[in-house]
Amino acid sequence: MIEWSDEDRMIQKAIRDWVDAELRPRVDELESGQLPPYDLIRNLFRTFGMDEMARSSFKARAEAERSGAERKSGGGGNPALSILPIIELCKVSPGLVTAMGVSLGLAAGTIMKRGTPEQRERWGLDLLTFDKVGAWAITEPGSGSDAFGGMQSTARKVGDEYILNGSKTFITNGPYADTIVFYCKLDDGRPPREREILTFVLDRGMPGLEQSKPLRKMGLHGSPTGELFLSDVRVGPDRLLAGGGSGKESAKQNFVTERAGLAAMALGVIEECLRLSVEYAKNRVLWGKPIGEYQLIQLKLAKMEVARLNVQNLVFRHIEMQRAGRTPTLAEASAMKLYAAQAAVEVTNEAVQLFGGNGYMSEYRVEQLARDAKSFQIYAGTDEIQITHIARDLLSR
Repeated sequence: MIEWSDEDRMIQKAIRDWVDAELRPRVDELESGQLPPYDLIRNLFRTFGMDEMARSSFKARAEAERSGAERKSGGGGNPALSILPIIELCKVSPGLVTAMGVSLGLAAGTIMKRGTPEQRERWGLDLLTFDKVGAWAITEPGSGSDAFGGMQSTARKVGDEYILNGSKTFITNGPYADTIVFYCKLDDGRPPREREILTFVLDRGMPGLEQSKPLRKMGLHGSPTGELFLSDVRVGPDRLLAGGGSGKESAKQNFVTERAGLAAMALGVIEECLRLSVEYAKNRVLWGKPIGEYQLIQLKLAKMEVARLNVQNLVFRHIEMQRAGRTPTLAEASAMKLYAAQAAVEVTNEAVQLFGGNGYMSEYRVEQLARDAKSFQIYAGTDEIQITHIARDLLSR
């Protein structure tokens, strides 16, 4: 794949039209925190029939399981259908994409992979249609990049039930989530680092569960982030996700999904910064001519274009892998995220510099995109963690 197909471009235009009509006019409200992103996401789902497609797919899967039919895996379909919205939405609000991606890809994805048919029916469908908002709670105040080893949240078994205690931070959708996928350690007397990782599904309003107000942060203002506090939250075994391997392995699979998807987010940010920068370079006049005629400005634009091509090629490769039914390894996904995140940060910083004083003003969108892009180097694993995963893979060969 070296370019978008005609079908892809039709989809791209339809999404751009929606973005221009519905999202761009509301971006200031998203950035100020006045407007949570969820009604806009539901509008997107209704406009493109994504909610009905999710219901139909869910029903077909359930019927196939009941009849004992073997589910097809890999290949087929058009993976670009899921990638193009990410790119186009990220040109305006990477935060909105983060909120949507965590609810669908991480919260719903974990339940659909590891849940029983009853659990998928109970929680999965409402998340897939975005009737409800999901959060994926793994990060803790003292764990950071040592997500599993430093995890302090516990589940203590009492009879047939579990009692959950602990806290989580930097949780996307945490303040507003209806459904929370919660990771913790089984308190069985073993040393903390040797304990089994368990995964539970929690609902808003459960006794002992507190969801904080949105935290203030540098960027991604369109993505509400909060803390969770659990004090003796009592849950039954019906809330334990036990299928599809251990909780730790499940989380690692989600890291692959999240890291690979970030390349598409970065591409949207890079494309928008390049578009805005070219437009500004043509129209901003200094010393009697457009600044685009100066070689230093041309160098900035050229570097942006090189970054755009490289990240686009990573995205195209990911689409082709999906078509072939192949999932990236953790190291491959880490490499995609590492390069794409660094490229997005470099491009946005150059865009701010090209705009000069205007670039530092929130009136000009490159300021927002520069703040948003920095998060790409931190969440879903810092740059340093990506390097570790890539190097370990190389050294293990």
